[in-house]
Amino acid sequence: MNFKKSNWLAWILFFLLSLIWGSSFMLMKIGLESFSAYQVASIRILSAGLVLSPFLWKAWKAIPSEKRGTVILSGWLGSFFPAFLFCIAETRIDSSLAAILNSLTPLSTILLGVAFFQLAASKEKWLGVIIGLIGLLVLILPSGSGMSNSSLPYALLVLLATVLYALNVNMVGRKLQGIGSLEIASLAFSMLTPAAFLVLLNTNFFNIPTTGINYWKSFIAASTLGIIGTAFASILFYMLLKKSGPLFASMVTYGIPFVAVILGWLGGESIGLLQMGALFLILGGVYLANKK
Repeated sequence: MNFKKSNWLAWILFFLLSLIWGSSFMLMKIGLESFSAYQVASIRILSAGLVLSPFLWKAWKAIPSEKRGTVILSGWLGSFFPAFLFCIAETRIDSSLAAILNSLTPLSTILLGVAFFQLAASKEKWLGVIIGLIGLLVLILPSGSGMSNSSLPYALLVLLATVLYALNVNMVGRKLQGIGSLEIASLAFSMLTPAAFLVLLNTNFFNIPTTGINYWKSFIAASTLGIIGTAFASILFYMLLKKSGPLFASMVTYGIPFVAVILGWLGGESIGLLQMGALFLILGGVYLANKK
């Protein structure tokens, strides 16, 4: 009975994260209508840190001193750098394309797990990785995919973000078992707020006129991205990670691209058959690589 309850909770967390993170790509796009990529990412991190800051003292006392550095590193790898990489990427590629590329996270998790975290690599895992990489190659081909040669470097920024996510997933799954999800998120994001504030200062964010509906539309989108899509979602993700392990947790990227693609289509983005075919190839590879 306990196993079944735990299993149901894992799937509830899975679907909630798919909806929240699937929406985050469109929220980034809305934020970029009035702010720079650096400003949107900084608002995201800063708002998440401020929301979680009341829990910082409790988190500091609850987390063993020898693990605090790992928690702080987790914030940089799993949130800070990816936030900037995604926002910069979305200045040149569609939000739906960014979400499809993000679905490579489980394959990155496997590759890094094999290389650095003693993850067993079966033939099915390697075949799944190869299929996923074929999907990636189909996606980044300039002809027919909607991606030009000039936008390719921005797509590679998303791939770099998936590598950072994979490092974080493997590290948290191995080193931070037994630490509460709220404590991990509170310490990690509270430690990121000074850096995010400094970025806003150096990009003249506080000199931007606050009049006009577009400013507040973008500001609300970026803040929602931080409060719901980062702070709240990170707590849910750490819960899922500790209950189900790094591979199942990284598989939340199954649901994310479908939510993002639907929202992108509703927002006027062009979704081609080649892109959808690449998405199914990638997710098919992810399924095979994680099949027990």
